[in-house]
Amino acid sequence: MPVPERNRPAISRLARGRRLKARAMLAMLAVLPGCSTLSNVSDSLLGTGGPQPGTPGYIKGFLGGVAADEPRAALIGREVLSAGGNAADAAVAMGFALAVTLPSRAGLGGGGACLAYAAGSKSINGGKPEAIVFVPPAATASGASIDRPAATPMLARGLFLLHARYGHAQFEGLIARAEQLARFGTPASRALVRDIATVSGPLLADPGARAVFSQNGVPLTEGQTLLQPDLGATLSRLRVSGVGDMYTGAMANTIQQQMPLIGAAVSVADLRAALPRLETPLVTPYRNDEVAFLPPPADGGLAAQAAFNVLVRHPDDVTTAATTALAVAARYRMGGIDAQQVLAASNLPAATLPPLPASTAFATLDRDGNAVVCALTMNNLFGTGRLVPTMGFLAAASPAVVSPPLLAAALAWNDNLKAFRAEVGGSGQDGAALAAAYGMMNTLRSGQPMAVEVPEPGRATVIGCGRYLPGEQTECGWAIDPREYGLALGAN
Repeated sequence: MPVPERNRPAISRLARGRRLKARAMLAMLAVLPGCSTLSNVSDSLLGTGGPQPGTPGYIKGFLGGVAADEPRAALIGREVLSAGGNAADAAVAMGFALAVTLPSRAGLGGGGACLAYAAGSKSINGGKPEAIVFVPPAATASGASIDRPAATPMLARGLFLLHARYGHAQFEGLIARAEQLARFGTPASRALVRDIATVSGPLLADPGARAVFSQNGVPLTEGQTLLQPDLGATLSRLRVSGVGDMYTGAMANTIQQQMPLIGAAVSVADLRAALPRLETPLVTPYRNDEVAFLPPPADGGLAAQAAFNVLVRHPDDVTTAATTALAVAARYRMGGIDAQQVLAASNLPAATLPPLPASTAFATLDRDGNAVVCALTMNNLFGTGRLVPTMGFLAAASPAVVSPPLLAAALAWNDNLKAFRAEVGGSGQDGAALAAAYGMMNTLRSGQPMAVEVPEPGRATVIGCGRYLPGEQTECGWAIDPREYGLALGAN
């Protein structure tokens, strides 16, 4: 309704008066301590004109970066950084997302290990990296119907510990992103489709797996919808009831009851006893920096450190580095010797390992120099190949019947500056350890991530800074292996 001409001056004076009153309040608040109070009042009076905390787009300018073997998981990690989450928050969201988008290599039934770094001398670990190890152990439960022995699920507990130690965003919100992908579907990626094609015969023999990974019995192709409603419901229960429910509550009982239906046995006692661990990484110096590697039982880190030590002395001797990595891993797996003893051993005989299972690696870095790099596995491509009924996740293969993977990751930092330099996750069966070592060496030497491809059959996921972070934001970059189908992205 039009305002009568005679009333317009009064309305104009009223509006001007309100603006002056608001400005006076802001001027008064400006002299009070606590800029957050001023920000909150100004937002309510004048509006923000931008995204709120927890919303993608909240962080402007440099975000840091993420890199993963599957694109959708990488996009989710970047969204978390953009919304104000830190590197651990992004890693947790990516870990749960990979359980949906790349269940061939990561899943609630499996596990892995991470290196986490919080920059600064006043950080939770004093500016030194820490390892979170949640390798899936063999289940001890027995039964007459077991023909596909399973590992005890560890992913959810491992990611929970990572978040409890280093994260600050709401944990439930990080699970929710993966839950939505499972419940409403996501396009099958090229990375997943390749894995399905590799084992489509035995995989699709399981009715549960066939319902998820095929359409009318034909393996999914790139871009077709990957829909996992049972997995979505399980993730919802994790979000609402908490991770503990999967290990000591009603979900644990359900897992115990359903496992025999797929030829496996995992008891509530197995689940209750399966605890992730905080460990001190293996560390070796390199020029002005220190390089941390995953410690056993993630023994790919031990093999990677052995390879890196060779490359420090002879940067181009890839053959010796590869041979040394496998010899160290084989000797350690024989038992009777600890990590430092096997590293110090001389003249280890050349050795090979049995065929090793697939794994996947991803990395995150936030604007403050906090970083996480993880390696995850199902102990076999698609684990046992059978979905736990009503739960929607694949059971991982038992390490008692298959050789566990070489879970390999490395992280470099400057201990004097308490600042981040580089991180590398390795995969590629018996090439995983060399991939982590070679990727780290070339990143430190060149100042560029993925300056040179790692040797076959290894693959690497890399984030690196030419100088250090906090500090030179423009010197940081991220890369995935050019032979793979992942994604690396951020903003600087």
